[in-house]
Amino acid sequence: MLIFRDAEADDLPFIVGLSIASAVGSAPDAGQDWSGPGYRAALAAITADPNQRLVIVERDGARVGTLQLSFIPGVLRGGMWRLLLESVHVVPEARSQGIGARMIGWAMDEARARGCGLVQLTSNKARLDAHRFYRRLGFEQSHEGFKFWL
Repeated sequence: MLIFRDAEADDLPFIVGLSIASAVGSAPDAGQDWSGPGYRAALAAITADPNQRLVIVERDGARVGTLQLSFIPGVLRGGMWRLLLESVHVVPEARSQGIGARMIGWAMDEARARGCGLVQLTSNKARLDAHRFYRRLGFEQSHEGFKFWL
């Protein structure tokens, strides 16, 4: 059985470490002090915002995954809310066991409960296995994404 709970400060090394382990190319958080004030401030901001959740997924008392949910209001499509999924990661030793699909299913249930009409996410272009995974779950590659680092 999977347990979904909100992340706490003690989870930061797990979250950042899993992100680094899953990184394609360079990992921007590698070598950082995971207990540093920036990470703790970000977690505090997420925790304080009712439209944000940083979630830890546990199985048999062990952390096996993490994901961030951002609920976003919109003025188009009749004021439709959407869920943006970010930082979806499963520990390597628990992959290909249905955990990722159950995490996405749980997130979709959360989105429906909040009245969202759409779930969206981005995935690194080099993560072809992840792309196949999301397509298998019914996601469509509908847009080309862009980023501008400040």
